[in-house]
Amino acid sequence: MHRNLKLVFVFFLLSNIVNAQEKFYTKLADAAYTLTKDNVKYDPSYFSISYPNGDVPKEKGVCTDVIIRAYRKLNIDLQKEVHEDMRSNFSKYPKIWGLQRTDKNIDHRRVPNLMVFFERFGETKPISNKSEDYKPGDIVCWNLGGAITHIGIVSNKKSSDGKRHLIVHNIGAGQVLQDCLFDYKVIGHYRYTK
Repeated sequence: MHRNLKLVFVFFLLSNIVNAQEKFYTKLADAAYTLTKDNVKYDPSYFSISYPNGDVPKEKGVCTDVIIRAYRKLNIDLQKEVHEDMRSNFSKYPKIWGLQRTDKNIDHRRVPNLMVFFERFGETKPISNKSEDYKPGDIVCWNLGGAITHIGIVSNKKSSDGKRHLIVHNIGAGQVLQDCLFDYKVIGHYRYTK
């Protein structure tokens, strides 16, 4: 009897954790969707920003800024999180840009760095061609061709045929909601909560 009570209690705790996580991802998807209401122009310029909780000018941004801003709405500062991990584990991050040290102004705004961070601290989900595998709040990364990478968040909204969740991203037209999950080659699929 005592063992059964322990099992019931463990099951209760696990189900509460799962429910809390699902609520988090729903909130993340909602936070990303609210970003589509902001008038943002695509601008890949380097900006010197404050730290922690720094952001580029609110009317500017790139794909990574969608992710950063959505998480910030849930009080998670990816600028700080990525910077601290890169400072302690610089060798684990890509050397694409020839940097010798971290840069708190830009490191978190690079898709390959976010991919490493999510692989290290999040849940790496399978990459598939099945739309049902991509849930609201998931982070998806794509290769647009060559070495050009892209990132977005799966929303709670569905495509007009009801088969796919729409993506919140910024690929040049500002922070938008689009049916583009399989328009590019998926190279990363993650879930992350601190």
